[in-house]
Amino acid sequence: MKPVKHVIALDVGGTGMKAALVAADGTLLHEARRATGRERGAEAVVETIQDFAAELLDLGRERFATTASAAGVAVPGIVDAENGIAVYAANLGWRDVPMRELLGRRLGGIPVALGHDVRTGGLAEGRIGAGRGADRFLFVPLGTGIAGAIGIAGRIEAGAHGYAGEIGHIVVRPGGPACGCGQRGCLETLASASAVSRAWAAASGDPDADAADCAKAVESGDERALEVWLAAIGALADGLVTAITLLDPRTLIIGGGLAEAGETLFTPLRTAVEERVTFQRLPHIVPAALGDTAGCLGAGLLAWDLLATEVPA
Repeated sequence: MKPVKHVIALDVGGTGMKAALVAADGTLLHEARRATGRERGAEAVVETIQDFAAELLDLGRERFATTASAAGVAVPGIVDAENGIAVYAANLGWRDVPMRELLGRRLGGIPVALGHDVRTGGLAEGRIGAGRGADRFLFVPLGTGIAGAIGIAGRIEAGAHGYAGEIGHIVVRPGGPACGCGQRGCLETLASASAVSRAWAAASGDPDADAADCAKAVESGDERALEVWLAAIGALADGLVTAITLLDPRTLIIGGGLAEAGETLFTPLRTAVEERVTFQRLPHIVPAALGDTAGCLGAGLLAWDLLATEVPA
């Protein structure tokens, strides 16, 4: 068998992990999933990540006749990518986990790149997904919360302290709902999938109703659902216009659970953003293209980028 160069890619979420072996051209050679197991505690989660990666290392040797060249890992929370440390993740209960060191040791010393989950997903969307060819883009996934990734010339801008792109914590409704960050009226308290789910559950009287149910009700002409939906879109448009004013992106990529509503979201959102801009140039507003594989693909890209920047001994 002719050896096939590849890297290990891991996307760690609050409930599940996605993993892949990724070729140099971005091809997914193998995919796998596993429960994160956060109920077992932070140390057990780290062990699960190490075990999962080690299994992929062995599988790659067997199938592709060579050892993985590197590994890339995307994790939630606050990440010190430069030093390879997973600083904080409330949903996983960890603080200051030296992920690069621990994983590199378990994988026999191969290089390990660490990235923030949203910025890593944004890297993939920008290079090989919906933002392909755009020199400036902003990736905004609308999920449990709202974050963002700022793309510049094929790279993601992390900021001086690793916090760049946190659009979900722009205050769009001063004095509004309390946010976990300590502010009130943050964008993610009003326009995330979780926020829409809460609002629609209250408006419909069904405690089990969620954002997807709200979207379906909008499509069927329910006036209560439309009111909830448009309130969220209005808040989202306010936050996006602030981002457009600061960043002037050529393409605005919207992903996450709410984006699955398709034109039920995008048609009124494009209108709302267009109504709010004045001197700003309106970016192309498009849905994300890679779905839930973006994080894994991005982790693979991080690994290949790491190899490209390493200086030979």
